[in-house]
Parts: sequence; structure tokens; C-alpha cells
Amino acid sequence: MSETTTPEAQKTGAKKAPELLLRAEHLVAGYVPGVNILQDCSIEVSKGELVGIIGPNGAGKSTLLKAMFGLVKIHSGKVILEGDDITGMKANRLVERGVGFVPQNNNVFPSLTVEENMRMGVFLRPKTFKERFEFITDLFPNLGERRSQRAGAMSGGERQMVAMARALMMNPSVLLLDEPSAGLSPVRQDETFLRTRMINKAGVSVIMVEQNARRCLQICDRGYVLDQGTDAHTGTGRELQADPKVISLYLGTLAEDVDKAS
Repeated sequence: MSETTTPEAQKTGAKKAPELLLRAEHLVAGYVPGVNILQDCSIEVSKGELVGIIGPNGAGKSTLLKAMFGLVKIHSGKVILEGDDITGMKANRLVERGVGFVPQNNNVFPSLTVEENMRMGVFLRPKTFKERFEFITDLFPNLGERRSQRAGAMSGGERQMVAMARALMMNPSVLLLDEPSAGLSPVRQDETFLRTRMINKAGVSVIMVEQNARRCLQICDRGYVLDQGTDAHTGTGRELQADPKVISLYLGTLAEDVDKAS
């Protein structure tokens, strides 16, 4: 995680404070005028951090990502990227500013090959294709081997990898992932979480919305629990996994499963 150090911290050896990258402040947003899904919702991610967002169905998790990416109308509140107000900025401009977004559905061009999907990912900077594609195939070796295959002929898990890889082609500073493991087999889910962590370790900050709350909290640095359109609980992944209220309301028998595994 990228951090800053004050002169006082250098003298005392104190831990450096994380450098804030992206934050949403008191968002009120929705799809229909007068009907707000988000109700005073605030989250943030620091440079190099992986943040998970969990909560019940209808809590506003996906709406939050879409609002931050300019796809849902924000009625009040704001989104700040490295000190700049980007509230309501169009998606193409956000991509230019280093914000990547992978939606849950319709996230690849099925009639295009893997390579053609990757080229679509750098349509704003086509000259960077070769360099970025080499980086991507280091993270996703199978995509390099199957670069000529049409995305529509791939499995759901493989298409998810294509979608994540295409979003990375523009070298984003932060990646917004909406339900990356949804509908995948347990094996493909594990692979998705592994790749997400690898992407984060490669220097990309990640905000990930997930229905698989347990696995999400296991890999994230910090997490938020959304409920009824607001951030109801927050803490490190470990803290939220151990929080009795979070376990009772959102994680079910997580504590029992942990005891059995230990």
C-alpha cells in the first residue's frame, strides 16, 4: 500500500499513513427521481488497498459502484479521486483518469476474440497494446494461449477473466469489480479471488462488491457492510469476520466454520 511519511514519523519510526486514492462522500443516488437506493453512503480506498463491500441483496452495493463510475445519477454527495471532484463524470473520462470498472453482466464482447477484447480495452491508447497485453498475459497466462478464441465460446469464469483483463489494459490506478464471482463454480470462484488479489499486489487498488461475503473478507484489507443504502459497518477484513453482529446478520455460521477448520 502506498503511504506517506511526515518528518515526525521519520524521527519516531511511526507507521506511515495510507495515501487516500478514491472516496465517496455521503452519496444519495438512485435510478428513478425521488427513489434513492443509496442513503448517505460513504466509502474510501487508499493506494494499494483492496476494499470489499458486502451486505444483503438490495442494500445498494452495485448501485454504489455504478454511481462512482458515473452510471447512476447522484442526487447529493460527491466522489473524489486524488483530491479532484469527479462526481457525475462520464465513464470514458473516468477511464482516462485511471478508474476501471467491470460490471457483473454483459462484461465482454462475445463476438470478438480475446485479443480483440483486449484491443477494445486500449481504444484510447492503441499504441500501448503490445506492452499492456504482455503484462496481462503474465497475470492471465490462459488468455495469451487463447488469444484467438471468441469470448462468447468461453465459460463464465473465463469470460470473467477476459472482462477483468480488458479493464486492466488501460493501466488503471483503481479497479471497481461488481460481483466478480457471481454464477461461477467453486473452483472458478477461487480462481477469481486469487486473480483479484494478484491484481491488487501488482499495484492496482481494488473496490470489490461481493455476495460471497466470507471469501471477500478473507482477502480484503478493509471491508464495508452496506445495509439499506448506507455503510452500516466497517473495519478490516479480520475485524468484520470476528464481529458478532456482522456474523449474525450477514455471515451466518462463519464462526462455526472457522472453528471446524482450525
